[in-house]
Amino acid sequence: MARIAITAVDSETGYAQRIKAGLHDLKADEPVSAGGTNTGPTPYALLLAALGACTSITLRMYAERKGWRLGHIHVELRHDKSDDGADRIEREIRFAAPLTEDQRRLLAEVVERTPLTKTIKAGSPIQTRLL
Repeated sequence: MARIAITAVDSETGYAQRIKAGLHDLKADEPVSAGGTNTGPTPYALLLAALGACTSITLRMYAERKGWRLGHIHVELRHDKSDDGADRIEREIRFAAPLTEDQRRLLAEVVERTPLTKTIKAGSPIQTRLL
């Protein structure tokens, strides 16, 4: 099995989190209205950011292999939870470059196969150990 990523999260008090993702330092928190200090995005916002980044990167890689220019890529994501607790993620993607209908169709197919899209849709077992 290939290791894809390692991330460590530390918290002293409150909801503010220090995240170490490889060589990168990030933060997470909850808004003041939820008892946090709003020093970083919420965990759900970070999940959407990861999905959006994976989407944009995968599309750019695919387009480069095809020799297509996409220009600026804008990915906007929303997460909603229904009254019965079901999660729904909406993703909208805009390209600055004009694309043919065939290119748009192929890119729409690629979007559904990005690594994080597949992981989120399939679900992933989580093995937890308390040390």
